Amino acid sequence: MKTEKIDYSDNGVSLEGYLAYDDSIEGKRPAVLVSHAWAGRTDFECQKADALAKLGYAGFAIDMYGKGVLGSNNEENTALMMPFIENRASLRQRITAGLNTLTGLELVDSGKLGAIGFCFGGLCVLDLARSGADVKGVVSFHGLLNAPDDLRNESIRAKVLVLHGQDDPMAPPEQVAGFQKEMSNAGVDWQLHAYGNTLHAFTNPAANDPGFGTVYNADADRRSWAAMKNFFDEVLV
Repeated sequence: MKTEKIDYSDNGVSLEGYLAYDDSIEGKRPAVLVSHAWAGRTDFECQKADALAKLGYAGFAIDMYGKGVLGSNNEENTALMMPFIENRASLRQRITAGLNTLTGLELVDSGKLGAIGFCFGGLCVLDLARSGADVKGVVSFHGLLNAPDDLRNESIRAKVLVLHGQDDPMAPPEQVAGFQKEMSNAGVDWQLHAYGNTLHAFTNPAANDPGFGTVYNADADRRSWAAMKNFFDEVLV
C-alpha cells in the first residue's frame, strides 16, 4: 500500500489531504473521500483511508480547516467547526475542493466516487450530497443530520447511508425525524441504521466521556463498517 500527502487549496487557504491506495492494482479504481470529525484531520481519518485502500479503493482523507490546523480540546474543536456550521455554503465549498482534488488524481475513476464522514464530517458528506455533487454514495457515521437553511430543491444524486447511535445527544430524535422526512421528500435512495444503547462517536476508540455523550462502542463500530462495505459494494460497481 502506498500513502502520500497532497496539497491543495480553497479560497486562499492551504489544505493537506492524505491519500492511501494499493499500488499493486493497475489502472483507475473507485475512490472514497474521508471527511474528518470536529478536531481536524487526525490519524483516525488517515487510518480509515488506509482501511479503504485495503478494500481496493483510493482513500482520501480531506482537510476542512487548513494545513496543520488541529484542535486539542472541546473548546478549540468547537471554534474550528462553528464557522462552517454557521455558514454551510462555505462548508460545501471546502468539501467540494477536496472532492475536486480527489477527482483529478490519475489513479481515480471519476465515475465511481463515494464519501464517508465522522461526526462533523458526517454532516459534511451529507451536505456534499445535498449540493448535488456527482458522487454515487455517501455514508455518515454518527453525524449531525440537520439540513442547511440556505439550500433548497437541489437534486441529490447520491445514495445515502446514515449510521447512527440511537442515544446520540448530538442528533436527537427530532433531528433524525427531520432528516428522514427531508430525504423522503427529495426522493433519495436512503437508509438509516440505528444502533441501540449507543452514543455519539461510537467508532472512535478514544471516545470515553459519557457526560458529554461520546463513548466508543466496539459492536456498533464493527457493524457500521460492515454496513459501509456492503453499501459501497452496491454503489461503487
